[in-house]
Amino acid sequence: MKKILITGGTGYLGRNLANFYKKKYKVFLGARNNKQNFLVKNLTNCEVVPLDVSNIESVHDCLNYTKPDIVIHAAATKFVDLSEKFPFECIDINILGSTNIVRACINKKVPTVIGVSTDKASPPIKNIYGLSKSCMERLFSSIKSYSKTKFICVRYGNVTWSTGSVLPIWKQMYKKNKTILTTGPYMRRFFFSVNEAVSLIDQALKLKNKLNGKILSAEMKSAKMIDFLKVWTKRFGGKYKIIQSRKGDRQDEYLIGEDELKYAKEMKIKNRKYFVIDFNNLLKKPLKEIVSSENAKRLAQSEIEKIIKFGLKSNDL
Repeated sequence: MKKILITGGTGYLGRNLANFYKKKYKVFLGARNNKQNFLVKNLTNCEVVPLDVSNIESVHDCLNYTKPDIVIHAAATKFVDLSEKFPFECIDINILGSTNIVRACINKKVPTVIGVSTDKASPPIKNIYGLSKSCMERLFSSIKSYSKTKFICVRYGNVTWSTGSVLPIWKQMYKKNKTILTTGPYMRRFFFSVNEAVSLIDQALKLKNKLNGKILSAEMKSAKMIDFLKVWTKRFGGKYKIIQSRKGDRQDEYLIGEDELKYAKEMKIKNRKYFVIDFNNLLKKPLKEIVSSENAKRLAQSEIEKIIKFGLKSNDL
């Protein structure tokens, strides 16, 4: 049985990846919080391994123990406000950590590595978190010419109900005093379910030979934050209050930014639209229009309500 190591394995995405792959692969979950490691072992029945990606010796130890055929690199400091306040932590985990994964996987001859990126990595980049993920993408793209290991990135927007994302934060506020505080009600964001996120990673894995050194993204719908707030308060009660915006936030997100168009193309798989970015080649027939949360298809009110209901169980209300 082939083996998969998932870095950041105790996170929301890591746990879902584990449950998705564990019937087909021997799955190892690597993370530095051993309390969470014990908890996620009970949740997934997968083996956990202590792993601090910012420590190259820890990465070597983990790879020596697991000997993976595939590494899914999901470990990250992923919050805009936290990264602006503590930039060293963001750089250590997202840039140094990704560099350590790349170096160690090349040295250990790991066949395939998939890095999990974000729409905040596309231009125009507005925050340290986006810059750090852009560095990871460029790193994964740049080493194609001298490594037998295949490196691929996937890029997507907000994974709904992921740990520390906006919906769980709103849920905590709602449960506390029925008042949701919002820093950017008119910002538009892409929304992606965790199942869609897992599916995109699996698609990248299936197409690893074709996508080596490239970034894969999928068409996804967007919504204004106030659209979610209106559905939430109308359907479940409570109220919302607008507060000061956060440093580093931008009005819209981009799956494909303007500076990336000459490297990007559209691809269809089973009638699903995907986007591929290849920074190693200027394309003869590239995309002609940016892909942003402003020009993307909008989530319908019924779709928004379904997303909210997924995380709000009746006994919580």
